[in-house]
Amino acid sequence: MNEMRPKPARKVALIQLVPNVMTVAAVCAGMTAIRYAVQGHISWAVGFIMLAAILDGLDGRMARLVNGQSEMGAELDSLADMLNFGVAPALVLYFWGMQDTSSLGWLAVLVYAVCCLVRLARFNVGNKSEGGDDVTSHFTGVPAPAGAILALVPIYLTRAFPALDPLPVGAIVVYLLLIAYLMISHIPTPSFKSTRINREHVKFVLVGVGIFGAGIVTHVWITLLLSCAFYTVLVILGWLSTLKQKAKP
Repeated sequence: MNEMRPKPARKVALIQLVPNVMTVAAVCAGMTAIRYAVQGHISWAVGFIMLAAILDGLDGRMARLVNGQSEMGAELDSLADMLNFGVAPALVLYFWGMQDTSSLGWLAVLVYAVCCLVRLARFNVGNKSEGGDDVTSHFTGVPAPAGAILALVPIYLTRAFPALDPLPVGAIVVYLLLIAYLMISHIPTPSFKSTRINREHVKFVLVGVGIFGAGIVTHVWITLLLSCAFYTVLVILGWLSTLKQKAKP
C-alpha cells in the first residue's frame, strides 16, 4: 500500500514579501499617528499619516514589480487603508480641535470613518468585477488616501496661518462631512496611475517634483495647502467635464 506523501511546502522569495512589509509599515505609521495625536503632537501625527499615504502609493507598484500580488496582500492593503485613512485622520482631527464640541465633533468623525469604509468596499467590489485591474482613467469619488490628506486641511491652515487658530468648530465639522461625501460620491476624480504625458513634457514634471520637494522641506504647510487646492481644482474640472458630456444630446 502506497503512503500518500505530503506535498512540499510552497516557497516564496523574500523579495515578494516586500509589498506586504510596506503595508504593515503603513499600519504602524497610522497607529503611531493616533498615538501622537492623543499626546498632542499634531504635527508629528500629520507626518505619519503622510508617510502611510506614501507607503500605500508604493506597495502596489512594488507588488507588480516583484510579482508579489496575492489575495492576502490585497486584503491587507484594504484593511490598512481603513485604519490609515479612515480612522487615523478622523481621530487626529478630533484630538486636535473637536473634543470640546459635545457630541457634534464625534458624530462628524464617525460619519467620515463610515464613508471611508463604504468607499473602500465599493472600490474593492468594482476592482474584483473588473478582473483586478486597478489601472483606470479615473476614480469614482475621492480615493481614501486623498480624502485623508484633504480632511487634514484645517490643521495645515492653522499651522500656516497661526492667526486663524482656532478655527470655528462648526466650520471644521461641515468641512469634514463634505470630504466624507466626496469619498462616497460618483464624481470622477483623477487617477495618476494611468496618466500619460509627452516625452518633451517630462522635464516639466521633474522640475515640478523638485519644487514640491523643496516646498515640503522649507514651507511644508503652505505646500500641503497648495497641493490640496491643485487637486481640488482637478476634481472640479473633471466634474464639470462630466456634466458637459451628459448635457450633450
